[in-house]
Amino acid sequence: MKLVITAALALLSVQAFSQEQKDSLTTRQLDEVVVTGSRSLEDIYKSPVTVEKTTRKAFQQSPAPSFFDGLDFIKGVQLITPSLGFKVINTRGFANTTNVRFVQLVDGTDVQAPHIGAPIANMMGPSDLDLESTEIVPGVASALYGMNAINGLANFTSLDPFQNTGLSIQQKMGVNNASPSDGNKLFSEIALRWAQKASDRFAYKINGTYMRGYDFVANNLTDINPNANATTGLLGADNPALDPVNSYGNESSDRRTINLNGKNYVVARTGYLEKEVVDYTLKNIKADATLVYKIRPQSRLSYTYRFADINNVYQRANRFRLEDYILQQHALTYQDANLLAHAYVNIENTGKSYNARSMAENIDRTFKPDNQWYTDYSNRFTSAVNAGSTVAEAHHLARATADQGRPVPGTEEFSNMISQLRNINNWDYGAALRVKSQMYHGDIQYDLSGVVRNYIHLLTGGDYRSYVIVPDGNYFINPEEPGKNLVYYKYGAFVEATKTIWNDKLKIGATLRADKNQYYDVKWNPRFTVVYSPGPNQSFRFSFQSGFRFPSVFEAFSNINSGGVKRVGGLPVMSHGIFENSYLRASVDAFQAAVTKDVNTNGISVNQAIVNNQGLLKKNGYTYLQPEHIQSFEAGYRGVLFKNLKVDIDVYFNQYNDFIAQVEVNVPKTTIADSIPYYMNKKTGQDKYRMWTNSMTVAYNYGSSVGLSYKFYKDFVASGNATYAVLQHRTSGDGLEDGFNTPKWMYNVSIGNSQLFNRVGVMLNYRWQTAYYWQSFLVNGTVPSFGTLNAQVNWKMVGVTWKCGATNLTNTHYYSYLGGPSIGGMYYVSLTYGLK
Repeated sequence: MKLVITAALALLSVQAFSQEQKDSLTTRQLDEVVVTGSRSLEDIYKSPVTVEKTTRKAFQQSPAPSFFDGLDFIKGVQLITPSLGFKVINTRGFANTTNVRFVQLVDGTDVQAPHIGAPIANMMGPSDLDLESTEIVPGVASALYGMNAINGLANFTSLDPFQNTGLSIQQKMGVNNASPSDGNKLFSEIALRWAQKASDRFAYKINGTYMRGYDFVANNLTDINPNANATTGLLGADNPALDPVNSYGNESSDRRTINLNGKNYVVARTGYLEKEVVDYTLKNIKADATLVYKIRPQSRLSYTYRFADINNVYQRANRFRLEDYILQQHALTYQDANLLAHAYVNIENTGKSYNARSMAENIDRTFKPDNQWYTDYSNRFTSAVNAGSTVAEAHHLARATADQGRPVPGTEEFSNMISQLRNINNWDYGAALRVKSQMYHGDIQYDLSGVVRNYIHLLTGGDYRSYVIVPDGNYFINPEEPGKNLVYYKYGAFVEATKTIWNDKLKIGATLRADKNQYYDVKWNPRFTVVYSPGPNQSFRFSFQSGFRFPSVFEAFSNINSGGVKRVGGLPVMSHGIFENSYLRASVDAFQAAVTKDVNTNGISVNQAIVNNQGLLKKNGYTYLQPEHIQSFEAGYRGVLFKNLKVDIDVYFNQYNDFIAQVEVNVPKTTIADSIPYYMNKKTGQDKYRMWTNSMTVAYNYGSSVGLSYKFYKDFVASGNATYAVLQHRTSGDGLEDGFNTPKWMYNVSIGNSQLFNRVGVMLNYRWQTAYYWQSFLVNGTVPSFGTLNAQVNWKMVGVTWKCGATNLTNTHYYSYLGGPSIGGMYYVSLTYGLK
């Protein structure tokens, strides 16, 4: 309660952004109706869980260039930016650049890329012209939606072609500051919508969007391996194991410890900057077409086809250039007064995409194999020292000699090498990402309230989902049936009962869901809810729910060779024998560092140093992958006070068990116990793996968010929100949590007026978040705090709505996470015709 009071006092004028404003906040509008909280139509004030609904007209008043960018201003939402064309939604912690714990729906259909297990931003979603509203459920939604919805769910609703007809066109033009050194780059997006009601029974719509521009640049040169040679005094630019964040080919798998003149030095190959191996050009196309037929006045059958051609940067553990990455969806939907059913297939083809890290390290290896490079390096170092050079000078001379003839970025030779490697589908030698997959899904829900004579509201439903992956020999293999497709499926069902008593003031509900995956036993997800509404504009909500998440396709089946480290899925069929015979990489690193220190500072032999420090090696104690489990309690209040003050508060507490994460392990190339320490001290004596497994730590996270909005003089609205999130461990941390990666505090404050004068609207927004610790396999470290000033003005003239806006108006570059791009200002003008 202290937290809520503090946040409320700090934000005396907050949160109208997510609600369309009318003459009075006490006037109830259709946008106060939501469906995602209970999978059925209900008053937002009686939703049993937190639901953040935002309408199309509210987004039109936002400073953000698109509705998807505008999600960043919504209470409780964290939007991270791997690319201008790829942004990731998260709520309530454990954010990452591929959020498989958050579900994104469009008109009730999951728009994920199947092998990723998560959507690629809004590439399969509606354009600004076709958006009706968004609903975001922060936190657990597994009891109703199953599968991955343990961190939250978003549902984007598009416009009905029966209700919204005609031609709409939107043109956006502007610039984004790609980086401090690269300056401003042009940006353009054109969107078109055509909808027609052919008769009282048949209507259709067509949408198309084309975006062209230049991405924000990832060029963080901070050394993430600064102390590798501290025992020899080689620091900063003299560190021969230098590993800048956005330079690839010099990571841990590309380093060796070599003995030169009686001392051990950690040396990395030179590598290339991301900006040297990645094309930052954006060229994204998406389109969709929908046919709707009314069988009867209250029943309709619709078919939707969605298509996306993606060309931008994407990030997982590594950074990727997506090139002609094709996503498609075919969806059938039937709906009447009681029944809703979906059947759809998502089809994915990664096209000509490639891994930026593998590209960089294999350009180096193609030019000169590792063994030859290190031999040349060692020989030149020795000759330089013998000629009187200092140790630091000798290392620089050794690198220059070993790198002679190395392809130079920007030359024809370098471009030809990129063209060659991007078509080699093995990351030990090439860089291609070649995945073809499909996801087949069917779900049905039926309202049984009429059957039970409205004594209670009873809803039931079920779903089936199957993933089909074409093994490519690099990313995926089928170890059980080589040459055949991988098939991974689950099915489930739920029943939800709600009852309203005490003159409609108290609504109680219970939901039970069962989900079965082919590799795991049935998992039960219950939810219990209570909503108390003392008045028409007041409600208190309480809920408890449990959620399981089955491993995604990637977590279960991956089999990737990546620069000397093999990433392997956590199912026994994929990883048999690895867990049992491996040592934790952290202990291997500590062991090797201790050996190096003994050799360099104590002057003892390598063999004796190995004997002295072998006790540091620790056998791996992790094992095969199990489903992830969360238990969550939430309470909240939504209401209107003093006629013009709208308030929305939520508080939550989560407990995570069996958190799915990755562990790095090394397997010695010997089974002889006495020989293992000697093998673990050299790179060639061991195989390195990155395994999907479960954390042994029980993790707790809790937090709150507060939103207020106040309407005052001549329709001005002061609005904003504050979000607080904390991770706490109650058992010994094992370091495997998929990073919490969430600021402790985030807030937005805004002031605006949609009708300032003569059809002119304005909004000014400031968004700020605290520094936070980012944990990933690319880089760990602190993301500095940042704030952005955002503004827009719009006006209507001769049937066209003009909008001039800017995000990060002061162009103060910041990182939304480590490893990603530096984000600068974006300044744009949009012209919209025909949108009502």
